[in-house]
Amino acid sequence: MSKENLTISDMKQMQLELYEVNKAKWNDMEPEAARNHLLYMVEELGECISIIKKKGIDSIMNDPHVRSRFVEEITDVENYYIEVLNRLNITAEEFSNAYVEKHNSNMKRNYEKDNQSKYNDKTF
Repeated sequence: MSKENLTISDMKQMQLELYEVNKAKWNDMEPEAARNHLLYMVEELGECISIIKKKGIDSIMNDPHVRSRFVEEITDVENYYIEVLNRLNITAEEFSNAYVEKHNSNMKRNYEKDNQSKYNDKTF
């Protein structure tokens, strides 16, 4: 498998292979387990945030060691994300179609206007 440009299908298959190796220790491949994987994903995202806070963006961009650690943590986020797709049986095609639709919607969106009305609400 090429390391250059993994597809969603590639990543899903790789996660399924990892699951097969560890299924005796891990939860069954059931949809209810997706909740925990989302929580683990947020935990890993927190580790990414910690690197940003402690080392800064410049270090992520210019220090090979810091960058490697950051990429490792963001990869952990992706692993749990793919686990959620697998546990909820979301296909690569289903995700890709939703991604393209959301992208097309976002391309027409006025973020400044949306955020202005969202955060100028006096109910805060």
